[in-house]
Amino acid sequence: MTIKKHVPNSLTALNLISGMAGIYFVLEGQITFGAYFIFAAAFFDFFDGFAARLLNVSGEMGKQMDSLADLVTFGVLPSFIIFKMLESSSPEPYLPFIGFAIGVMSAFRLAKFNIDTRQTDRFIGVPTPATALLLSTLPFLAEKSETASNVIYNPVFLVVLTLVMSYLLVAELPLIALKFKSFGLEGNVFRYLVILIAVASLLFAGLAGIPFIIISYIVLSMIERLVQSDGKI
Repeated sequence: MTIKKHVPNSLTALNLISGMAGIYFVLEGQITFGAYFIFAAAFFDFFDGFAARLLNVSGEMGKQMDSLADLVTFGVLPSFIIFKMLESSSPEPYLPFIGFAIGVMSAFRLAKFNIDTRQTDRFIGVPTPATALLLSTLPFLAEKSETASNVIYNPVFLVVLTLVMSYLLVAELPLIALKFKSFGLEGNVFRYLVILIAVASLLFAGLAGIPFIIISYIVLSMIERLVQSDGKI
């Protein structure tokens, strides 16, 4: 086996290590620091697939390894972030375990993705990295103001958001594909709106803007589905 065949799996392993390290720091009470490992994992997750295509060494083992790593990093890690947030905001001892729903539904999401042949040009259901990024950046948003903190650390808000995102992981919701066949406005209105909102959110709020990006992406996908009749908008 040549060295190049190990490159994508090595990047996947770094994804997995990032997830495990993030879980450790979250359980130690360092939620925001633990959340940074999701960004690191997302970086490795992108480049393992990129490397596999570039080196032409993609295979079934790499696909399964990628899903297993994603489950830890984008499923289990955000579950513990929600767990610790609920633990710090609610006196109910069992309420924090609702956060585990993210990990469970992420497993279903990843298994479904592996066997769903429809998801070649767009996702159906919210991808696990998007869900993880939304949930993990909530503490950054809470740091922006006392009002934001009061809302985000409200147990009702956290429980509802957790259940909604758990459902959206496996929902039959086609999401906007950020793949441009042309760069004209026709057929690309919603794609450009997603990009515009993403740039504006990051410029004005930094990491705290990521929840707005993910939520806007989901909402715009729903609107696109409602108004799209002939495949062009």
